[in-house]
Amino acid sequence: MTSDLGELLVSSGALTEGQLRQAMAAQHGGERTLVEVLLEQSLCDEATLYRALAKQSGMPFVDLEKGKPSPAALERVPEEVAREQGILPLMEKGGRLIVAVDDPFKRILADQLSFVIGGDVACALAAPSAHRRVMQRLYGEAGAEETVAAAMAGSGEDDGDDAPIVRLVTRMFSDALDQRASDIHIEPGHGRVRVRYRVDGMLRDVAEHPEHLAGPLISRLKIMAKMDIAEKRKPQDGRIGLTLAGRDIDVRASILPSNHGETMVMRLLDRSGNLLDLRDLGLCAEDHAWFKRVIARPGGIVLVTGPTGSGKTTTLYAALQELNRSDVKIITAEDPVEYHISGLNQVQVFERIGLTFARILKAMLRCAPNIILVGEIRDLETADIAIQAALTGHLVFSTLHTNDAPSALTRLIDLGVKPFLVSASVHAVVAQRLVRRLCPECSRPYDPDPEEVRALGLDPERVRGPFREARGCRACEGSGYRGRVALYERLSMDPALREMTFRGVPLEELRAAALASGSLHALSTDGARKVIDGTTTVREVLRVCRNKDGR
Repeated sequence: MTSDLGELLVSSGALTEGQLRQAMAAQHGGERTLVEVLLEQSLCDEATLYRALAKQSGMPFVDLEKGKPSPAALERVPEEVAREQGILPLMEKGGRLIVAVDDPFKRILADQLSFVIGGDVACALAAPSAHRRVMQRLYGEAGAEETVAAAMAGSGEDDGDDAPIVRLVTRMFSDALDQRASDIHIEPGHGRVRVRYRVDGMLRDVAEHPEHLAGPLISRLKIMAKMDIAEKRKPQDGRIGLTLAGRDIDVRASILPSNHGETMVMRLLDRSGNLLDLRDLGLCAEDHAWFKRVIARPGGIVLVTGPTGSGKTTTLYAALQELNRSDVKIITAEDPVEYHISGLNQVQVFERIGLTFARILKAMLRCAPNIILVGEIRDLETADIAIQAALTGHLVFSTLHTNDAPSALTRLIDLGVKPFLVSASVHAVVAQRLVRRLCPECSRPYDPDPEEVRALGLDPERVRGPFREARGCRACEGSGYRGRVALYERLSMDPALREMTFRGVPLEELRAAALASGSLHALSTDGARKVIDGTTTVREVLRVCRNKDGR
């Protein structure tokens, strides 16, 4: 995003190539934004800079020095709302209220304001200094304390559906779903309550509320998640079930006490969303055929590894749907059961009553299953039972939190499993990461630099044809990306790898041998393939592959 803004400024003649390099060097690896550096070093005037920023973000630019807001527009927005959110009403056009903001990320405020005034709202970007002058002239210097609390003070019952804090929470969830957010982060501190959404794996600021709203907001969410509202010193976990716009939403909520108060993270799961089929996972033809062969085996363990939020559960559900037939009995142990699939016997882990993965596994083996899914192998007991099940003719699927596919073998040994059991039971390992998918509306082709090609592990002399790069438009909210796609690393256990696992050789030696023999297809290989076919960018692939593959 930063380099795209620089390119716009250079192409418009506002900056030279040398000035851009100077500014990017002063960013100190991303500690400061390019906008901050350019203004600090007086390399570009504010109006020109924000005009380019508006173009990059897919927003119109408004010059507040050349006009003044209409009285009708000002009357539509309550003064305390305009002052708190930094919104400047400008005019009404085509049935929509046009408002000026001083930051592209504040466009989310259009939805919130639309809710307040009961009409459509659109945002335009203004230079911050001009925006600040007009706001001070119209509304004075009053602070943010005169905010939503004023509305709350006028409401007699905070527990009713019409209470302002209830409307705020409902709107927060609704906006998160509209923006395809996977998580909501509520973080009090430094005189404010910051709300962030994780969209396509990246966090973005969406709102700031006065500090005194932290208590009512967190308390309301605690009540919804059935947490202890009086406990403020310990971490807590809970679940929230919602129905919004006809969609069933499951929310996993976690509270963590911090120096500034309780922070809350809520992970959203849209139960009404369709599960992906095996062919829709993003596997290339070769990997798809390999995975179908792997899951067609009658026994053994198939592991899917990766960090939290990397799509492991989606991959496992796709495999189970492929195998779900009337002549096959499938039992799962999950925490939580994310999707209910017809034909599967799904069991929810409930540790408070002792219903752990290990206990469920022991019980399900007496039910004569053909296929078993263990949501996660967390301890030695669960690992031992899963391995015994695999060695007695069951096909076992599970997940591990490891950096790559070979690490899954050493992780099991670290848990205490005997090396000979690991070598005998594990059949295949899939490691995966999610990268952002290029926006189909605005991505454009370009000829890659040879260093970019080498960074992907490819030979510049053999790679022909352009790559594609992110630009930014209204459809993708200026990010250049929309949606995500998985990168896969696959490991097949051949006799040589089984013998090395049995001997307990070091991880790096195991990985080198697997790459040399062709048993391991690295994550970066799939990433390079998806860059070449225009699905994602070099930057996205290197973001998840560089450290792991050592490139």
